[in-house]
Amino acid sequence: MNVFSSVILAVQMLAALGMIGLILMQHGKGADMGASFGSGSSGSLFGASGSANFLSRSTAALATVFFVATLALAYLGNARPVSSGSVLEGAPVSAPAPAAAVPPATTGDAAVPPAAPAEGAAQIPTK
Repeated sequence: MNVFSSVILAVQMLAALGMIGLILMQHGKGADMGASFGSGSSGSLFGASGSANFLSRSTAALATVFFVATLALAYLGNARPVSSGSVLEGAPVSAPAPAAAVPPATTGDAAVPPAAPAEGAAQIPTK
């Protein structure tokens, strides 16, 4: 599975680089205006309008390959082994720490309860 995703990633990168190259080779909309006044693009390798059709169709084909490779990588990236339960079921269970046993302070026969923590203004230390 890992080799398969590496191959798809390589195909996606090559398609992206090919698209970049083909897009940079294409003429913009304003380039056709100069050709109509005789700038001479009819002497090119593909003819007057042949290069536009070839480059645009090649770009469309590479874009299709790129999107298919992207979808395949997304599918492979989300494929996980099916577990039989919740993530929390596999968590280690730790026993709670026992509370420290404090012997009650006795003054005679009456037991004195432990002092409650101070709240509010009683928490401010005094000098």
